[in-house]
Parts: sequence; C-alpha cells; structure tokens
Amino acid sequence: MVTDNQPSALVTGGTSGIGLAVARELGRSGHRVFLCARDEQQVKQTVEDLRGEGLTVDGIAADVRDKESVARLVAAAVQAHGPIGVLVNNAGRSGGGVTADLTDELWDDVIDTNLNSVFRVTREVLRNGGLPDTEGGRIINIASTAGKQGVLLGAPYSASKHGVVGFTKALGRELAPAGITVNAVCPGYVETPMAQRVRQGYAAAWDTTEDHVQEQFEAKIPLGRYSTSEEVAALVGYLASPPAASITAQALNVCGGLGTY
Repeated sequence: MVTDNQPSALVTGGTSGIGLAVARELGRSGHRVFLCARDEQQVKQTVEDLRGEGLTVDGIAADVRDKESVARLVAAAVQAHGPIGVLVNNAGRSGGGVTADLTDELWDDVIDTNLNSVFRVTREVLRNGGLPDTEGGRIINIASTAGKQGVLLGAPYSASKHGVVGFTKALGRELAPAGITVNAVCPGYVETPMAQRVRQGYAAAWDTTEDHVQEQFEAKIPLGRYSTSEEVAALVGYLASPPAASITAQALNVCGGLGTY
C-alpha cells in the first residue's frame, strides 16, 4: 500500500540491464519509482511488469539528451509521485573505436548521453523536482570503472564516465551542507544487453569471436566473472537508504576486483 511516507525515486534508462534492476530494487525497498527510456513501448511493458510484481511504478518515454524532454520527465515524475527524493542517473550508451577513425557524431552522442544528460537531469531535479526539500535526498550516478582508468578503444566512453565521476565529487561537496548525498556507482563488466554490444564491437575490431572476447575480459577480473545487474543495484539500494547518510562524493566500484581505486 502506498503511503505519503514512501520516498519517490526517478530512474533514467530503467527498462533494461542495470536500470531495470535498480528500479526493481528501489521498488522492493518501498520507493515509488518513476522510470524512463526512449522507447515508449518498452517503458509501458516495464511498468506493467513491475506493477505485476506488486511494485509502485510509473514512467514515460523521454530522451535525456534533450532539455525539453528532461523537463517533461521531471514534471511527470513529480505529478505521479510527489517530490523526488532519490535520483538515479543510469541512462547511457557504449561507444568507441580507433580514435583517429571516430566521427564527431559518435563522440558527441556518447558525451551527450553519458555525461551531459547527468547534468541536465540533475539540474532539473534540483530546480523543479523538489529534491532539495526532501529529507535525506540522494543522487546516485551510474558511472563505470572506465571512469577511473582508460579503456582500450573506448576513449569516448572513458571520457564521459570520468566526467560523471568528477561531476559527482564536485556536486557531493556542494550539496553536503543541505544533507543531500551524491555518489557514483562504478560497475566493471556487467552482463547486460550493452555488454553484449560491447563484445560484438571488440570481436569485430580484433577479428575474433564474442566468446573469445568474453574470455579475455573475464581473465582480467580477479573473481573471474562478470558482475550482475542485481549486484550493482544492491549498492544503489544501500546508497539510497538511511544508513548511507554519511557517504557522499564517492565513486564506489562493483567490479569483482577489476578496479582497485
């Protein structure tokens, strides 16, 4: 049963992979979840599926690269569930290749999707989403271990995620006096639809199979396996909880030991 005491959470890119796992995790912990993605049918289906699990979920199609779309998204979230207490900036894309061969269009879209959107959505939630007025507000940005180290053939992606980590640390210090925490979660290799696309890209670049690429990646992970979306979502859930109130301006890894800083 929904009560006025249930916090409201906005999750971008919430229809698959980590975003879907985060929406489910927050819903199960009592949040009223509002999610978005660019595909309207996927949003409708995801909302229906999560409601079928007994969760309080709504959502609309939105493009986090577009300022006006972001404004509509935040307004819809507030109308549905009241002031936003938790923002999870998850929407993102992969992208890379030989740097000399990269197009302006690819570079710009990776930066716009992964970094500029985090700024735009966060700014709108701070301005018009009611987050500064909620008790114990939380902003959680899904970055990557690629935001702490360079990734071969992944210059646009690494650059965007380094930017997310820097934005997180700066904003965390800025909002700390208001009691709002801002943290980044940095997954390593996680088995998601995007991970499959990444393996396809490396397989093409290296003229090998996707299975061989996965073997090469797993060999670099001390635990010897990809993380799961649910493991990443569990950390998001903790950061959104009251016991995490003293954690802010941090970039925390979920990577099986791949990243050590």
